[in-house]
Amino acid sequence: MSRWLPALLPLLLLPLLLLPPAVPRRAPGCAALGLCCPGRDPSCLSTGRRPDGSTGPCYCDQACTRTLDCCHDYGQACPVIPCVVSQWSAWSGCAEPCKTTYRVRTRHIVQEPRNGAEPCPALEERAGCVEYWSRQETECQQSLIPALITTGGFGKGRKRRAAADGSERTGYCVEFQLVALGPGCLQGQRSHGRWTRDLREGHTVCVECQQPALLPPRQHCRGDGSGSHLNQLLHWQAVGNHRCKGTWRRIRQLDTCSCPSVHSFLFI
Repeated sequence: MSRWLPALLPLLLLPLLLLPPAVPRRAPGCAALGLCCPGRDPSCLSTGRRPDGSTGPCYCDQACTRTLDCCHDYGQACPVIPCVVSQWSAWSGCAEPCKTTYRVRTRHIVQEPRNGAEPCPALEERAGCVEYWSRQETECQQSLIPALITTGGFGKGRKRRAAADGSERTGYCVEFQLVALGPGCLQGQRSHGRWTRDLREGHTVCVECQQPALLPPRQHCRGDGSGSHLNQLLHWQAVGNHRCKGTWRRIRQLDTCSCPSVHSFLFI
C-alpha cells in the first residue's frame, strides 16, 4: 500500500484543490451591532474596514466623519437626520404696555438633528412693538409713548385729502430738541427713508399734528409729549427706517403753526 501512496496522493488532494477559496469573514461594522452614537464616544467601537481601506477597530459615533475612523457602513447605518421644526406661533402681545418693547413668536422642535445634521434654527423671534393701552384698558400717559414721525412733506398730501372730504380740522405743532440719534438714521437707503440722514443731535425740530393723527376726545397726537416733565427725555421712531430712533426733549406746543420746510416732521 505504501508504494502506491505517492501515486494516489494527487488524487487525494484534488478535491481540496477544487474547493472555492475561503472568503474572509466580514467585520460586523455599525449595523450588525446596532451602533450609532452622538458626538465623540470612544465606547462606540466596532471592528471592520475603515475609509482608508485598512481593517481593525473602527467607530460608529458622529465624530468619526471628522477623524476618518468610521466603520465601512457608518453612512448606511447612521444616515443624516435633519432637524424639523414646527410652524411659527402667532405673535404675542407686547411684553409691556406703554413703552417701546417687543413681541414674541415661537416654534418647537419636531425632530432632533442626528448623525451630523445641521443644528436646529432659532426657536424664538422678537419684533419691536408699542401698545398704547394699559392692562386696565386705559390710554397710556403721553410721556411714555414713542412718537412715530415722518418727513413734513408727507403732510401736504394729508391736507389735500382732508380738505377734499371736508374733515380738515385745526392741528398744532410741537417743537423738540433732538438729544440722541441711533446710528441707523444715517443709513436710510429707500427714497421714503432718506430724510432721516438730515437729522442732527442738538437741532430744534418742528413736528406737526394734523388729521387723521388727531385722536378724540382731546384732539392730540400720540407721542407728542403732553404731560411730560421739564427736560424729560422722550422717545421717537422714524417711519420708513426702522433702525432710526432716538430721544428728544419737548420745548413747547404751538397751537397755530406752520412748520418751516427745514427740520419739519409729522406725527403719524
